[in-house]
Amino acid sequence: MQSKSQKVALALLLGNIFITFVGISLVIPVLPSLMNELSLSGTVVGNIVAAFALAQLIASPITGKWTDQYGRKIMIIIGLFLFSFSELLFGIAKSLEILFLSRILGGISGACIMPAISAYIADITSESERPKALGFMSAAINTGFIVGPGIGGFLAEFGIRVPFFAASVLGALVAIASIFILKEPERREHPKVFKDEKVGWKRIFIPMYLISFIIIFLSTFSLASFESLFSLFIDHKFGFTPKDIAIIVTGGGIVGAVVQILLFDALTKRFGEINVVRISLIMSGLLVFVMTIVNSYWTIMLTCWFVFVGFDLIRPGITSYLSKIAGNEQGFVGGMNSMFTSIGNIFGPIIGGILFDMNYNYPYYFATIILILSIIIAMFWRNQLNSYH
Repeated sequence: MQSKSQKVALALLLGNIFITFVGISLVIPVLPSLMNELSLSGTVVGNIVAAFALAQLIASPITGKWTDQYGRKIMIIIGLFLFSFSELLFGIAKSLEILFLSRILGGISGACIMPAISAYIADITSESERPKALGFMSAAINTGFIVGPGIGGFLAEFGIRVPFFAASVLGALVAIASIFILKEPERREHPKVFKDEKVGWKRIFIPMYLISFIIIFLSTFSLASFESLFSLFIDHKFGFTPKDIAIIVTGGGIVGAVVQILLFDALTKRFGEINVVRISLIMSGLLVFVMTIVNSYWTIMLTCWFVFVGFDLIRPGITSYLSKIAGNEQGFVGGMNSMFTSIGNIFGPIIGGILFDMNYNYPYYFATIILILSIIIAMFWRNQLNSYH
């Protein structure tokens, strides 16, 4: 960072995104209790979770455009207040309609926050600083997901709705802090990267954009089909206890966060974002397949811890690459990034669930095939980049 104010802004942005993802994952330990209290079926719970991703999918292209049009700060603040309100609604909900409304507003809040924070980081960092900042951002997301269920489980001791009220208060506090601390960043004037003059929506179809978005979708799709059934897979196949599963998830999260914070910046500087993504895709595909053949306790543990590392490097790698080629459309690109991620998050678990019912190895074979397809596409991605220079 070039100044103290930029460091403070980055710290607050990372805090905002960390708290948002803590709030999203708070629901995990209390969902079974809430299901019993409101007599909800598994299908309904699945639909409630899907409502979040669907709302984010629909809203992301619009909020991304508004981020460029109206500013980064205002979109972050709107997103945080929406997040706070959605958590409050979930906490007081006594009917199915209110639960759905809460998750829909939560999805819209995510669509406001993610593109705006990505664009803000792109504005306050130079090209050389950006991979490190985006690595921190990705680590904040993952750490939020890891810490959230633990905090949710602890707070649920005081009542199963307490975690949501806590998330609501935290969301409101960081929104208020953002009003006073964040300044609208000065937009960097980016040189045109493309010879192509397409703007707005048409830019999706420029090969360098399109291939990036396809890889975001495919990698998210395979991760979602793999991750959504992860605890069921290791329970059914290996007979692991909830404690073992907690060790795996926490250990994997810690390894992933350490790699993002300590290695991501150095790796991108040495190999470039595209090569980091390609290596990560190969590593992910290999380890997802290995998951189907390992059988001893520690080989399972080690494979599980490192299988997430590849996935954890793909997203910041693509985000860093996109921020370099986005020119003056950082918000638009952030919105499209969020949209393609949401599509993967909606359809991955659905396909994975169907395959799991056939055979618990099938979602992993499927994810491996999707990742191989991603690797093949990534080869052309590099060629397309070179052709524009």
